[in-house]
Amino acid sequence: MSREEVVAEFGRYLRFERDLSPHTVRAYLGDVNSLLDHLGGRIEVLDIATLREWLAEQHGEGKARATLARRTACARTFTAYCHRRGWLAVDPGLLLGSAKAPRPLPAVLDHRQAEAVLEAGATVEPKELRDQALLELLYATGVRVSELCGLDVDDVDRERHIIRVLGKGRKERSVPFGLPALRALDRWCIHGRSLWVRAGSGPALFLGVRGGRIDAGTVRRVVHARLAQVEGAPDMGPHGLRHTAATHLLEGGADLRSVQELLGHASLNTTQIYTHVSIERLRAAYRQAHPRA
Repeated sequence: MSREEVVAEFGRYLRFERDLSPHTVRAYLGDVNSLLDHLGGRIEVLDIATLREWLAEQHGEGKARATLARRTACARTFTAYCHRRGWLAVDPGLLLGSAKAPRPLPAVLDHRQAEAVLEAGATVEPKELRDQALLELLYATGVRVSELCGLDVDDVDRERHIIRVLGKGRKERSVPFGLPALRALDRWCIHGRSLWVRAGSGPALFLGVRGGRIDAGTVRRVVHARLAQVEGAPDMGPHGLRHTAATHLLEGGADLRSVQELLGHASLNTTQIYTHVSIERLRAAYRQAHPRA
C-alpha cells in the first residue's frame, strides 16, 4: 500500500474502531506522518532502532515532554495496527518504553476568588445570563469544556439536580450540581435562551449569539474575561475551574474515588474500581462537600 493509503486506513481505524476524538485523531495522524518522513515513507524498515532514532530526533528539536509522550503512545498504536494488518512481521512498539509527561500542579482559585468569579450581576441581558449559568455549571460539576458545549436541554434533571454528560470515549455519566447552578440555569433558559433560540438551534442548552450551539472558544473567552475582573485570580481557562471544583470538593471532605467518578477522569483500571459508586452516594458526597451545593 502507498503511504497515503496507510495513513488513511490508520485514520479510519482511530475514528471508527478506537472512537478517538477528532483532536486526538488529527494529532496522531500528524505524528504518523512525521514518523513516515523519518523513514522516507518506507514502512517495511520500521523497527525499534528507527523508532528510537525518530524520538531522539524529536527530543533534539526541543519537543516538550508531553509531546514526546503522545508521540510514543501514537507510535505503539501505529506499529500494533501495522502488525495486525500484516504490514510488519513483528511489532517493534512492544519494545518501546513509555515517555512520562510531566504533571505540574494546576492553578486553582481559593474560595474567596471562586465566590467573586461567580458573583452574579443584576443584568437580565441574555449574554450575561448565559455566561453566569455556564460559569456556575463549570464550577458546580467540574465538567470538561467539550462536555459543557455538548449539553442539551434534556440532559438537565432539575428535580434530582443532575446533568447527564457524554465524556471521553463516549462514556456517559451523571453529575450532581447545587442550587446556585440550578437557579442560574433557570434564569438563562427562561429569560435568555428563549430570546436567542432559532430554527437551527436544536436542543443545545447553551447558545451563541447567532442561536447555534456554543463552542469551546466562546466558553474560554467567557472564563478568561470573568477571571480578569477578580483581583489576584490566576489567569486560566475552563479546565482551571474543573481543577478548582475538584480541589474544593476534596478540601470539603469528599473522598478521592467519588471526585474521580464525578469528573469522569479515570483509566480503565480505575473505572473498574469505581463502578460500585452509585449516583446516590455521589449526590450525598457532593451535598456534604461542595461549597455551592
